[in-house]
Amino acid sequence: MADLLVVEDDETIGAALTSGLRSHGHSVSWQRTARGALEAVAGRRFDLVLLDLGLPDLDGVEVCRRVRAAQPTAVIVVLTARTEEMDVVVGLEAGADDYLTKPFRFAELLARVRAHLRRSAALPPAHTVLTVDALVVDVAARRVTVSGAEVALRTKEFDLLARLVADAGTALSRETLMADVWDAHWFGSTKTLDVHVAAVRRKLAAAGGSGAPRITTLRGHGYRLEPSSG
Repeated sequence: MADLLVVEDDETIGAALTSGLRSHGHSVSWQRTARGALEAVAGRRFDLVLLDLGLPDLDGVEVCRRVRAAQPTAVIVVLTARTEEMDVVVGLEAGADDYLTKPFRFAELLARVRAHLRRSAALPPAHTVLTVDALVVDVAARRVTVSGAEVALRTKEFDLLARLVADAGTALSRETLMADVWDAHWFGSTKTLDVHVAAVRRKLAAAGGSGAPRITTLRGHGYRLEPSSG
C-alpha cells in the first residue's frame, strides 16, 4: 500500500480519484486547494502526489516547485488541461516526474501510478557503486558525485542516470529507457524522458565541467552515456 496525495479542486474528479485509488489498496489524502496541499506535504511523507495544475488559489507550477522542495523523494504526476508543449515542459522542470492531460481514463492514470510505484528489476542492484571517470553513482545511498562534488538529483533523474551508467558506452533506445526507468508496461508520451535527460545533463555539467561524462542524443533511437574521453 502506498501513501498518495490527490490535489484536485474539482469535486467530481477528486472524489472519483480518491475512491478509485482507495479501492486498489492505497491510502489517499485529498486536498482541494494549494494551501491545503502545502500543509499536507509539510506534515507527512507521501509516496506519490497527483497534482492538478489548475488550482484556484495558487498557480499549479509554483505549487509543484514547493511540493518538490518539501517531498524530494515523492513521485509527482501533474494533471493538466493545458495542452501546449511549453506548459508541460515547465511543469516537468518545476519538479514533476510525469504528466497526464485531461480528460484521461482512470485506467490510464492507475497504470501510471503503478508504473511509478514499482521499481524496475532492470535498474542496478541496491549494493552497486557505478563509476565512469569522475562520476560515481552509489545506488544504495542514492548519491551521485562528480570529482567529489555531490550532484542533487530528483528520484527519476537518479534512476535514469543509474540506468545509463550501468551500460555506459551502449546505445539505449527511448523504449528501453522508458521501460526500465518508468515501467515495463509504460505507454504514452516520452517527452518526460527528454526533460529528465536535459536536467541530468545540466546538473552533471554544473558539477563536473568538462570532466563529467556526457549524455549523447542518438536521433531516432535514444541516448548513450559516454566517458569524458569518449
